Amino acid sequence: MQEKKATLIEHLEELRRRLLVCIIALVLCGVISYTYIDRILFLFTRFVDRVVFISPQEAFVTYIKIALFSGMLLASPVIMFQVWRFVEGAFTEIERKYFLAYWVSSFFLFMGGLAFCYFLILPWAIKFFLSFQTDKIIPMITFSNLATFYLMLLISFGILFELPVVIVFLSQVGIIGPSFLRKQRKYAILAIFIVSAVITPTTDPVTQTLLAIPLVGLYEISILLSSVVKSRPELRG
Repeated sequence: MQEKKATLIEHLEELRRRLLVCIIALVLCGVISYTYIDRILFLFTRFVDRVVFISPQEAFVTYIKIALFSGMLLASPVIMFQVWRFVEGAFTEIERKYFLAYWVSSFFLFMGGLAFCYFLILPWAIKFFLSFQTDKIIPMITFSNLATFYLMLLISFGILFELPVVIVFLSQVGIIGPSFLRKQRKYAILAIFIVSAVITPTTDPVTQTLLAIPLVGLYEISILLSSVVKSRPELRG
């Protein structure tokens, strides 16, 4: 009993220590991001000519929001490493390999979703929405609204690009297979468009379609990966 209590205390102490490292990394990366806020703002405003703020605190609060988001991206490798070191002892050797593969894949897919959104979706979306201006209808985009639009769209793409990881995991544990995914393709596509409509920060069908199309492609890739898992028994749990 005493040994179990000591083990629990040791785990709690390790958890406290690793949480502290994560918090320090997040704060430091947030401060670094704020130090270079002008360069980061260029990335946020390069697709529009001018933005405005309509309340005294709006610009400052938006600066903090952007710096925190950038800081989380910078600190994410440290945070992921701390999580990995905390949980790795609970897995067998083969489970550690799988977990690490999922962990790393999730990171790069999320970053890939951010890059895809920033370089391909955001420029087109901004250009499309600004095309509705006329001589009498002039856009007055607030800094806060622009940042919220960017962050929501970026995070949405980052999360939804995790689809292959989810599908492969479900295939590996035997819940679904490639034949099931093919049969449910039309329902999956419908669900993708519904999810896209729910998570996009605007209600227009154009942005929702821009989000849905790459997800349909990821779904097809997931079917291929599921087929690989099925054809190799050693990959299944």
